[in-house]
Amino acid sequence: MKYIVVEKSGPLDGAVRIPGSKNSSLALLAAGCLSDATVRLEGIPDLNDFRVIAQIGKDIGLRLVRHPNGDIDLDPRYLHSAVIDPGKASCYRASYYFIGALLAKFGKVTIGFPGGDNFVSRPIDQHVKALRALGAKITFCEDYYVVEAAELRGADIYFDTLTCGGTINAMLAAVRARGRTHLWNAALDPEVVDTANFLNLMGARIVGAGTSHIRIDGVPYLGGCVYSVIPDRLVAGAFLMAPAMTGGQVTVSEVIPAHLESCAAKLREAGLTLEVGDQQITSRAEGPMRPVKVRAGMYPEFATDLQQPMTALLTRAWGKSTVTDRVYPERFNHVAQLKRMGADIEIRKDTAVIRGGRPLKGTTVHATDVRAGTCLLLAGLAAEGRTIVTGVEHIERGYENAIGLFRQLGARMSFHHEDTELLRYREYS
Repeated sequence: MKYIVVEKSGPLDGAVRIPGSKNSSLALLAAGCLSDATVRLEGIPDLNDFRVIAQIGKDIGLRLVRHPNGDIDLDPRYLHSAVIDPGKASCYRASYYFIGALLAKFGKVTIGFPGGDNFVSRPIDQHVKALRALGAKITFCEDYYVVEAAELRGADIYFDTLTCGGTINAMLAAVRARGRTHLWNAALDPEVVDTANFLNLMGARIVGAGTSHIRIDGVPYLGGCVYSVIPDRLVAGAFLMAPAMTGGQVTVSEVIPAHLESCAAKLREAGLTLEVGDQQITSRAEGPMRPVKVRAGMYPEFATDLQQPMTALLTRAWGKSTVTDRVYPERFNHVAQLKRMGADIEIRKDTAVIRGGRPLKGTTVHATDVRAGTCLLLAGLAAEGRTIVTGVEHIERGYENAIGLFRQLGARMSFHHEDTELLRYREYS
């Protein structure tokens, strides 16, 4: 069993280079299948999800080679199948991008239901709506579904709700559809823009990414290119919160500050001092944290993926704070774990009410998803004693080297393997 030991740490100090965006990378790796030539992707983090994609690629003829410098060559010229193993598809949420990427080439895609972090079964209804509008027929089976289209045709697609994944998947499917597609109420996320930029560099004709109206004119052919993924704004946001737990200062480098504006505004409100440069942000704790109200929403609002680490930060603020998540109202599994550490938090429907200022104490806690893991690592930095974090596989889905990045700032963290029964004995003895 893998686990992480976190000990109370002194003030953090230093800089971390932020890796490429996980969420963008998953879209770009699938989008490369649309090309008719080799593409090179730079900055793709070496996460567990990438290794699953490499296994899927091997099954369907997609050749992926990671070079020593981290660059990935993706060669789709030998694709021979669009049947994605249901077990592998269920290992991560963004497996559905293979539908949009493969449908035009093969006319039929068989794939398992998306997995990964489950916030009460994230719906794919907007993906289904978009694919059907483009001419696809969808058949649902017990553990997989089949998407078929003799020909994809441009259409007007009106999303009922903002969906980053649905917007990207619709773009992928429309790129090689016949005619023009309009996406209305499209998501504004930087990951949508990143995917559109990559596709355009290959020869796609996409206009309006980053706005609520995206226009795509289908093309018959896409060529090769070299493309660098954007930095991970969610990893950057979590590290900017770290000084609130321990004091000190942390600089995140090679970031796009505009992607972090809503996060930065809320951190300033909570009492952190931020200095913003062209490609870096420095966060300093120069006084006590203040209680705030946070409402997570779709970009450019405060990111739902940052509400969990923000909850850890607010346990350090004297007074009552609230964190409301209307994107994933059930995304509060981390609260029970923080309460095990002594936090005073109450859940009211889609809101966590945090009465901060109570001391945290180390214990054994479990990460149920990537961002919950980040939350518990941050809490462990401020807790008395040792905090043991299990569910490490979730953390590894979002961070290439979380422990190494924290340790280079001076955090007392270590990675371990140990027998499950021995770990349980230590917890209760």
